[in-house]
Amino acid sequence: MQTYQDTADVVHFIGGADARGVSTRTQPVFNPATGKSQRQLLLGETADVDTAVAAAKAAFPKWANIPPIRRARVMLRFLELMNRHKNELAAIITAEHGKVFSDALGEVARGIDIIEFACGIPQLLKGDYTEQVSTGMDNWTVRQPLGVVAGITPFNFPCMVPCWMYPVAIAAGNTFILKPSERDPSAAIFMARLLKEAGLPDGVFNVVQGDKTVVDALLHHPDVCAVSFVGSTPIANYIYETGAKHGKRVQALGGAKNHMVVMPDADLEQAVDALIGAGYGSAGERCMAISVAVLVGDIADKIIPRLAERARSLVVKDGMEPDAEMGPIVTRQALERIENYIGVGVEEGAQLVVDGRGLKVTGREEGFFTGGTLFDHVTPEMRIYKEEIFGPVLACVRVKNFAEAVELVNNHEFGNGVACYTRDGNVAREFGRQIQVGMVGINVPIPVPMAWHGFGGWKRSLFGDTHAYGEEGVRFYTKQKSIMQRWPESIDKGAEFAMPVSK
Repeated sequence: MQTYQDTADVVHFIGGADARGVSTRTQPVFNPATGKSQRQLLLGETADVDTAVAAAKAAFPKWANIPPIRRARVMLRFLELMNRHKNELAAIITAEHGKVFSDALGEVARGIDIIEFACGIPQLLKGDYTEQVSTGMDNWTVRQPLGVVAGITPFNFPCMVPCWMYPVAIAAGNTFILKPSERDPSAAIFMARLLKEAGLPDGVFNVVQGDKTVVDALLHHPDVCAVSFVGSTPIANYIYETGAKHGKRVQALGGAKNHMVVMPDADLEQAVDALIGAGYGSAGERCMAISVAVLVGDIADKIIPRLAERARSLVVKDGMEPDAEMGPIVTRQALERIENYIGVGVEEGAQLVVDGRGLKVTGREEGFFTGGTLFDHVTPEMRIYKEEIFGPVLACVRVKNFAEAVELVNNHEFGNGVACYTRDGNVAREFGRQIQVGMVGINVPIPVPMAWHGFGGWKRSLFGDTHAYGEEGVRFYTKQKSIMQRWPESIDKGAEFAMPVSK
């Protein structure tokens, strides 16, 4: 297994090459398992964004004019390179994010799925055609790229979430600027270099590292046509409002508080496995993590002791260790925020069944570790129920029946993902119909859609009109043009002053 030990500064990638730009500000990039800084990140300035946009704008006309099948062939070569280097990329992710290596590999695999989907862009860009829409007249539609588009992505999936955006955008004929998270920025540069190796023309894909300065520069730049974002709800709201104010197409995916409803007839062992994996996998730092278990009827008394036993026995250590089940939290600040929420839960009156605070891993005593935490008797008024903790904290809420469970989920401000465990087909059907959430799993704890279906929540989990990737992504990164045509031999002589109609 390959570890990642690069100590060079993390820089931008502009116009097909590594670039330091005008950056003078830096911040450390930590290995969360050791708690030590391993690299320095250059934080971009507005001038760096200007340079990247200029490179992307210059590359756009030629790239957009390349036939879709040839753009797909570049994606196909990139797909092969991603498969060849997936272990290296996963090691980079584990070194900077902390998630266990097997989970990082899974993230890369899901990103690769989107790249493979984008290889079908010639079919995906096909328009509609109607012959003889009126006498002597034909009508057809085409989908054309927007121009320079940008993606602003979070720390929790430094490979997969960017892959929700740039493969489809680029295959559709756009040029792209990626602003990755400053917490784990190296995966973006690794993928940029693979794209160049695959034959992508210089300027088509660019990376600008940075913080809010870079984000605001992208949102305000007149040559950026569209912005995709994944992150917290307050920032998603800001991205959506600011981008729309400046005339951009915006797709902003926000926060989550994903529930899993466990019915009394559910398979108990399957439900326990699902809650442990979905609640504590990747240290709870997933936008699709289950953070609330909704326990219906008498299932609560049966399942809580089993959850407690499993939570206490989680193997928490450096994510590169083969037997690790959960790695560290991404930063010390995030660790402190999570453990503060646990204290809030106790103060609010929730029953702390398993307390993960203060965990120390032998040989990694300075790492940003916490254990799995389990609360019982959580109520909807509590902050630990309402707010997104984004850590390995599972809150159990007890309800009397199915109707109360559905009402609970539907009343929450977030509507990203949800699951229901049951053996009853009618309950499953009604759950899928009634629940006000964008992604639903029936006996599936983390219902992340496959590459050709698209990802997105409802309510305050999504700002914008289209979901990410899939055919929704193709629509987001293209604009429709309708063309009507007839020839002189079929045109009646004389001016027409009435509204044209089919005749």
